[in-house]
Amino acid sequence: MCFSCSQLSKLQEVSLRNCTVNGPGDKGGIAKACPNVRSIDLSKNLLSSWDEVVDIADQLKHLEVLNLSENKLKFPSGSPSPTGTFSALKVLVLNRIGITWTEVLHCASRCPVLEKLYLESNGIVISERPTDVLQTVKLLDLSSNQLIDENQLFLIAYLPRLEQLILSDIGLASIHFPDAGIGCKTSMFPSLQYLVLNDNRISQWSSINELDKLQSLHALSCTRNPLTESSKDAQTTRQFIIARIGQLRTLNKCAIQREERRGAELDYRKAFGNEWKKAGGHQDPDKNRPNEEFLAAHPRYQSLCLKYGAPEDGELKVQQPFLLKNQLLTLKIKHPNQLDQKVIEKQLPESMTIQKVKGLLSRLLRVPVSELLLSYESPKMPGREIELENDQQSLQFYSVENGDCLLVRW
Repeated sequence: MCFSCSQLSKLQEVSLRNCTVNGPGDKGGIAKACPNVRSIDLSKNLLSSWDEVVDIADQLKHLEVLNLSENKLKFPSGSPSPTGTFSALKVLVLNRIGITWTEVLHCASRCPVLEKLYLESNGIVISERPTDVLQTVKLLDLSSNQLIDENQLFLIAYLPRLEQLILSDIGLASIHFPDAGIGCKTSMFPSLQYLVLNDNRISQWSSINELDKLQSLHALSCTRNPLTESSKDAQTTRQFIIARIGQLRTLNKCAIQREERRGAELDYRKAFGNEWKKAGGHQDPDKNRPNEEFLAAHPRYQSLCLKYGAPEDGELKVQQPFLLKNQLLTLKIKHPNQLDQKVIEKQLPESMTIQKVKGLLSRLLRVPVSELLLSYESPKMPGREIELENDQQSLQFYSVENGDCLLVRW
């Protein structure tokens, strides 16, 4: 295929990946042939020095995206590139080129509007805090740099515009923000909205608790960590992460709906209610003084009690083993909004999930499952109605007992 000069001059995106490019060619040739290029992929080529990259970029005044991955580049130790060479560059991809952190700062120092920087698999050690460099960066990818540890991350914690930080597969085992106490927000990573921690070694809930200290965090990816993989119940793990990070809107690329958050927080509040009481928690606010150990392990628990009320004793009964004599519950079923419906009595397994209870009632009442709302009341807690919000939990989880009454609305 033959391109005329006029066609080349209109090119804005160019991919020359794995095309044995080894330099800029004739002086001024690129600027003459295709001066309007905004994005160029030069990955996996034969470029050998940063000076060659500068010679190419210096001819592309509108260049916004540059991919140099998998080139064996040598970087100068002297003065930075001429001012203006990368004046429009917004995205720089330097994956698998063996660059050091000092060289990263050197290259980025002449990118005044840089927004996205990709540095995957370089064996980087963050050796110094960026000063007057990387201040415009919104996305930083440090994936698969196995020498980075928690303390090194503190050196990049004050980049003012950093919104997305990708730390997959760096061997990270823990996270801690020492400047903020329980229930407080850290001054670190002030603009961080999206954090990726996939394929690391995080095994303690304390690291998840720490993430609640981030001022702006709205989205988290945390797959394939010991904490998330060791549990047989992935749904419960998801609920606990949601409950521990109050401002989270997306977890592992799945949006957190308002109903899911409410259910997760209520289940979390119930799951650790007995532990809260043993630690000094009490339904009476004047007597509610859980010890420091509990507050450190569950920093949001007190705020959840304020939000939903402290758990009642009836909610905190220890679940009995699943024995034959415990299997069936005799329950009354009422329809508060349909007075013409008769009260019926059913025997249901205490292990039956709320979803299956709804399915049964849907068939009995000929009402779509999606329209059914369930709650229950117990003679042991007169005047109190407990919502059965989580379809995946069982009647036993909600402490439903013989003689209790299911309330069905639609």
